[in-house]
Amino acid sequence: MDSAAGAGDVEMRPDDLPDGLVIADELGHIRCFNAEAGRLTGSVPTAMLGRRIQEALPLEHTDGRRWWLVTDPYQASAGRSGEPEHHLLLPGGKEVLVTTRYLRTAPGGPLHRLVLGLRDAGTRHRDERSDAELIATVAHELRSPLTSVKGFTATMLDKWERFTDDQKRLMLQTVDSDADRVTRLITELLDVSRIDSGRLEIRRQPVQLAEAVRRHVETLVNGGLPADRFTVRVAADLPGVWADPDKIDQVLGNLLENAVRHGAGTVTIELDRVPPGDHHQEGTAVTVSDEGPGIPEEAMHRVFTRFWRGSDRSGTGLGLYIVKGIVEAHGGTVTAGHGARGGARFRFTLPAGTPAFMV
Repeated sequence: MDSAAGAGDVEMRPDDLPDGLVIADELGHIRCFNAEAGRLTGSVPTAMLGRRIQEALPLEHTDGRRWWLVTDPYQASAGRSGEPEHHLLLPGGKEVLVTTRYLRTAPGGPLHRLVLGLRDAGTRHRDERSDAELIATVAHELRSPLTSVKGFTATMLDKWERFTDDQKRLMLQTVDSDADRVTRLITELLDVSRIDSGRLEIRRQPVQLAEAVRRHVETLVNGGLPADRFTVRVAADLPGVWADPDKIDQVLGNLLENAVRHGAGTVTIELDRVPPGDHHQEGTAVTVSDEGPGIPEEAMHRVFTRFWRGSDRSGTGLGLYIVKGIVEAHGGTVTAGHGARGGARFRFTLPAGTPAFMV
């Protein structure tokens, strides 16, 4: 640790690292074997100290070749500084990602330390599967509206004179609706990218949550749903909320659309004051519940993950993931559970504050 470091600084220890770390000396004896390396290999770290690295880590390439026989860092060219990440197998077939660094006493000199970084290959595979699923989902969701747009536009261009004005208007309305579907999907993908990278921008201003809720309900009723399908309850003296109105509209729109599409019976929207507590500040809670079949208990922990969809498997499965990202970017929380009448219940909170306080 740098001698100039402040008294409040904490020195990083090998066991604090998220990746496995193995360090061998100039003779190939292990001098460091951290906790994560022990977890990945199933070894007791203290039992590995002093052992020769090729015996303690009998790694193999996926084609069966022994890693040490192929690599042997101690006999490698003096100009080499290490090896890029490789997929290697531990005894028993567990796959790990291994990065190697050669530390020398001087450029071109003998090897002084051999440093191995180990990571769980399962994490990489899960990320790759997630990316593949995202691509497949996007392709599927884009195909339907684009096929419709292509079909109607091609038909109108080919047989324009044969259609009445009413028929042309109907086809153009369908094209317009399908274009909106594509726009919504692109917006969802951009939001997912920003949430994943921590670049979701929140532009705060005063937001009247009760008015926003009533506006969404009015839109749904104007779209053909019966007014008695919805019940709105607003507590008195709700604290002021500074939030991004467009992002909050996304959250409300997603939750209400889910309640209408997947739920049944009355959709109840409640706004309550959240008093300050030990682990949270004062704020407002919005609860959306329905009387439908609800969320299966075994799926409850997955509802805010990518691609989770209800029993009908409709949509992209990104809506609730985006809801969670938006609410947490505002400093709030969101939970899922069972409603009082058996349906799904979603509750999110937003902290009260002013622009200066929320910075």
